[in-house]
Amino acid sequence: MNTKISSILKTLRSMNGIKQEDVAKAIGISKSGYGYYEQGRSMPDPEMLLKLSKFFNVSVDYLLGNTDEIHSKIELNIPQEYANKYKITPKDKKQYIEHMKKANEAFFMNDEFDEEDKKEILDTMNEIFWKAKSMNKRKPKDE
Repeated sequence: MNTKISSILKTLRSMNGIKQEDVAKAIGISKSGYGYYEQGRSMPDPEMLLKLSKFFNVSVDYLLGNTDEIHSKIELNIPQEYANKYKITPKDKKQYIEHMKKANEAFFMNDEFDEEDKKEILDTMNEIFWKAKSMNKRKPKDE
């Protein structure tokens, strides 16, 4: 069995603070089925590798241990002001990546924007995301 993929899956899941059952549910298999991947007892088929790569936002080559580059198109662009005030959790990172993926798909599907416009839109979406996170973390003053 491929022990590389098992350790990579464990590391990715741990880094993202996700339970085995959550991964299993997201990719449509049983918890024990996913557990076998992490134990190196079974190898995901090509379709399952693709589902796992999408779930963890990494390339299939990364999952297979063929490259050290994760190939995430979305960089975390966390404002220093936010990072100084709040702890950045794996959940925050995952929400950010999903938010920016949706923004990318919504605005750039037809490729009508030049690179400068794309950057401006993504910078604005980035600012909005972290401002909203900050607002959600504040407690009401009356409590």
